[in-house]
Amino acid sequence: MTNDERPSKKCGLVLEGGAFRGLFTAGIIDVMMQHDIWPDAMIGVSAGAAFGCNYKSRQPGRALRYNKRFARDGRYSGMHSLFTTGNYFNADFGYHVIPRQYDVFDDDAFNHNPMAFYAVCTDVETGQPVYKLLNEVTDTTYDWIRASASMPLLSKVIELEGYKLLDGGIADSIPLQHFEHLGYQHNVVILTQPQGYRKTHNKLMPLMRLFLRKYPNLLEALDQRHLMYNAQLDYVSEAEHAGRCLVIRPDAPLPIGHVSHNPDEMQRVYDIGRAMGERQLENIKTFYNK
Repeated sequence: MTNDERPSKKCGLVLEGGAFRGLFTAGIIDVMMQHDIWPDAMIGVSAGAAFGCNYKSRQPGRALRYNKRFARDGRYSGMHSLFTTGNYFNADFGYHVIPRQYDVFDDDAFNHNPMAFYAVCTDVETGQPVYKLLNEVTDTTYDWIRASASMPLLSKVIELEGYKLLDGGIADSIPLQHFEHLGYQHNVVILTQPQGYRKTHNKLMPLMRLFLRKYPNLLEALDQRHLMYNAQLDYVSEAEHAGRCLVIRPDAPLPIGHVSHNPDEMQRVYDIGRAMGERQLENIKTFYNK
């Protein structure tokens, strides 16, 4: 299904984060790519941005491939990187060396794909979301994607284009409402938690207050994040019942943690996503063609 085959409604794709749960999302969007399904725009949060960028670059399988290849490589991630660089996922190796040398990101395909791509970050000084339109690849593009996926405590604050940034999920975990405000009326929303999930208060808040004490507005956002997230789930449910969005989520909790060094776990979660993508394929086509 191409843009020319659809009605005039603007179609969007909303990808929440979830760290390695995002490989479920990667499996779904790979199926969508391979069946030539291209919405007008996509917005990704955290892993939704880090893995979703491969949709715009038309590279199915890439997110799984490099994560499995470097799962146990200390240059990519681990406690050594955290203690020596301040980032559990090595910023330079993961976001500049891999896409330039080892699993090359297709800059040209990304630049020429007309689908708009937004990454969501959190401004640590205000605690508010920052929505960055990324339609051409530069080194700064990679850094915006890295900022979107920079989890607190596991990442340093990133200073970029006048902002100080961390994980977009802190301020806007499921940016459906923002996308609707931009004019995308028909949205597929991919979640990484099953039906009925509700977020609880962050048990790591004492550590957050210790290490992020310079940013009181960020701490407030972190402290209230479960309330924001659950309200967003309610908004998504209302939009789903009203027919404004199609929601795709796993049937059960995904068998992987926020951090994983197990390629077999990664493959299993990706395969669950692919199976869900195949199962939902006709629903996606029908929804976008309404």
